[in-house]
Amino acid sequence: MPSNSIVVENLSKTYQVPEREAGFSAAVQSFFKRKYKDIKAVHQVGFNIAQGEVVGFLGPNGAGKTTTLKMLSGLLHPTGGNATVLGFTPWQLKPEYLRAMTLVMGQRNRLAWDIPAADSFLLNQAIYRIPDDEYKQTFKELDDLLELAPLMKKPVRNLSLGERMKCEIAAGLLHRPKVLFLDEPTIGLDITGQVRIREFLREYNKRTGATILLTSHYMADVTALCERIIIIHQGSLKYDGGINDLSRKIAPFKLIGVRLADADSHDLSGYGTEVQNEEDADKRYIQVRAEDVTRVTSRMLADLPIHDITIADPPIEDVIEQAFNQ
Repeated sequence: MPSNSIVVENLSKTYQVPEREAGFSAAVQSFFKRKYKDIKAVHQVGFNIAQGEVVGFLGPNGAGKTTTLKMLSGLLHPTGGNATVLGFTPWQLKPEYLRAMTLVMGQRNRLAWDIPAADSFLLNQAIYRIPDDEYKQTFKELDDLLELAPLMKKPVRNLSLGERMKCEIAAGLLHRPKVLFLDEPTIGLDITGQVRIREFLREYNKRTGATILLTSHYMADVTALCERIIIIHQGSLKYDGGINDLSRKIAPFKLIGVRLADADSHDLSGYGTEVQNEEDADKRYIQVRAEDVTRVTSRMLADLPIHDITIADPPIEDVIEQAFNQ
């Protein structure tokens, strides 16, 4: 069994946020006595991630995902709990640890805006003290996967979003990190760009055995890369397990889709709750409990002029939405 790359135990982060009433008198009073409110961004979160595992880290905006990644990468010091990554305590910021991990944030730039990406790559080489031979070999591997060469001489400001994200990710991997913290790496990209980044991350994990903790609002990122997901909501852990297990544990229902003759003339309310499916508008879908699928399907086949029928798990987005609302 592979050892754990990431161990998190009761990790917590509380911010003190100043607050005051509106108005001039309240503003004057706040000069002498400021009031603070405690905001629990992360509350006693715990999980382990094995070496080489790719895990989706999910939750709505403000759930505490980015705060957790910042603590694990050493950018923030927690207010409680413990964590180790590759045996290091992240917020001690030991050079050996910083050379073994990377944090890529889709909404933050690591590349200098006004100079070619190649210059930022060379700067990273110097910062991480990467020998020339190793740098050239790593760049070649990244170029093979991401087609970087045509982009290197352009100022970063002239790159498209997709091109910039490819360079951002590559810049974070020049030192061959063993752990990747990826915060929305495909945000804002078109479908082609998203697919390209997913394929690259899958291949990088396969080639290097790197551990990846990934946050994303695009469920296609998660379903394409991760067999396991961790859900965090309002700073607390809601779920840790397989994607398929999530449906059974949190949303134990199935979708039955049928293509009917004279589709609009039949009432399906007696079989289950009818739901919309924008990806397959040719069929009508009903939601039923998993244990009722066989019985309901038999009734529909007997009662209705069905041309085609399918049974599927609900979209992962719907399952996670239900998890948040429990």
